[in-house]
Amino acid sequence: MPVRCKFNCVSKKEVETGFIIEMQPVTCGSKENEEFFKYTPYGRMEFGTVNHEAAKQIEVGKEYFIDITAAQEEAE
Repeated sequence: MPVRCKFNCVSKKEVETGFIIEMQPVTCGSKENEEFFKYTPYGRMEFGTVNHEAAKQIEVGKEYFIDITAAQEEAE
């Protein structure tokens, strides 16, 4: 069963190799955000991408759902 988290993009920096994106979980601002904060993981997430098209889709100040599911192992 997946775990659904709701994160807010707090920064996006262009670097030599692409972009560094930082996200933090929502904690308030709406009833939905308060509910997500009660039941999902908290912390901070930072990741990089060399994919400019993907980076264009992520905007500072917007909220995003992040689903955590187990990776399926490939059959040998």
